[in-house]
Amino acid sequence: MAARFNRADFSAWAARTRAMGGCAQPVHLRGRVEHIDPLTGEVLHRYSTGREPGGVLRVACKTRRASRCPSCAETYRADTYQLVRAGLTGGKGVPETVTAHPAAFVTLTAPSFGPVHARREKPGGTVTPCHPRRNAGTCPHGRSLSCTMRHGTDDGRLGEPLCADCYDYTGSVLFNALAPELWRRFTIALRRRLAKAAGLTLRELGDALTVSFAKVAEYQRRGVVHFHAVIRLDGPGGPDAVPPAWATGDLLADAVHQAAAAVTVQSPAAPGVPARSLAWGTQVDIRAITASGQLTDQAVAGYIAKYATKAAECVGTLDRRVRATDDVAELPVTAHARRLIAECLRLGALEELAELRLTDWAHMLGFRGHFSTKSRRYSTTLGALRNARTAHNQHQRPEITTGRLPLTEEDQVLVISHWRYLGQGLTPGEALLTAALTGQPLPPLDPINRTQGSTA
Repeated sequence: MAARFNRADFSAWAARTRAMGGCAQPVHLRGRVEHIDPLTGEVLHRYSTGREPGGVLRVACKTRRASRCPSCAETYRADTYQLVRAGLTGGKGVPETVTAHPAAFVTLTAPSFGPVHARREKPGGTVTPCHPRRNAGTCPHGRSLSCTMRHGTDDGRLGEPLCADCYDYTGSVLFNALAPELWRRFTIALRRRLAKAAGLTLRELGDALTVSFAKVAEYQRRGVVHFHAVIRLDGPGGPDAVPPAWATGDLLADAVHQAAAAVTVQSPAAPGVPARSLAWGTQVDIRAITASGQLTDQAVAGYIAKYATKAAECVGTLDRRVRATDDVAELPVTAHARRLIAECLRLGALEELAELRLTDWAHMLGFRGHFSTKSRRYSTTLGALRNARTAHNQHQRPEITTGRLPLTEEDQVLVISHWRYLGQGLTPGEALLTAALTGQPLPPLDPINRTQGSTA
């Protein structure tokens, strides 16, 4: 840290660190960029990383995971918030009239795979015992099926099975792996239920109604995912059109209940692993979204955006892939997460289950879907928000070149770039300085060391 602080280029290093917002895992690049007039061959502007501290350009990692980089994850969270809220209140290309369209906040949970320790609260906030059961007896492994503890919010036993040997680890892993397919079938069933209620065919429904949604996956402490989604009813073509009069909030709620109860997905069969039918849990929560009601658009957008930056760390698992050289018994994870990871590796070795890619996603306990997704017509896109931010930054700090800039839209410039990837991350000293300069939380002191990339 002292060596970095005392270098002559520390001021430039610190300025770049602030410009990246305190990124904890910056990507290191070396190269150059040339702007050339294609008609005359004149070099309008030339940039080289030789001017940067250490001859390296550092760019933000742009990860969504708060556990890896709180700074970049906050940008992703804010973008997701704007995306979700635009679909409820308008803006970002969505008309404000969308606020009158029926919309609901839906939560689809996973089924039970065995009793687990949980924190239970009454509506008034009083914490009740975990599993108070008189004469509950013991399981076949001799463990009590009752728990009278009032668990705190930071109790490490939350999510742990009452008996790990009775818990259905196979079912938990397979549900995570097939949850994206279960969601896809749910969206199809939802449209069918709406069409049936309106006396239309599924094809005719598209000419009268559009079902739009934005969803995020959240891990429960027991290690399975459930989905939170905003589902909105629009007219044909999307939010610009008024939905038909029969498309009401009550109709949407009934269709969600029916679709969630109807869909199932069959897991592949393998030696020692029979095929099983997986479905959503019985707890399906549906709440109407209103501008001034108990559940507002701001609350929904903030709730979904919060979980868009999280992964499975609440279960006590890794935030990186499990390597072939890792010893599962030595991984820094909880006992429950260890058994889930081991089950992923066991099932992933079976040829019949290879398409589920359980070995690659063992650190995610089998789930390999996108954490936040949306339908095409829900609202704007994350790419559009990033492009708007880039254009804003370029307008605020235009490049200065040899007499030809600022460029107009009619100008044509040939841009030739040469970049080489050098690595990623910070040294422990740089991480401490970054936290001091930007006020960001101290990132994990485990810089990523990778081999040099080829010229691109």
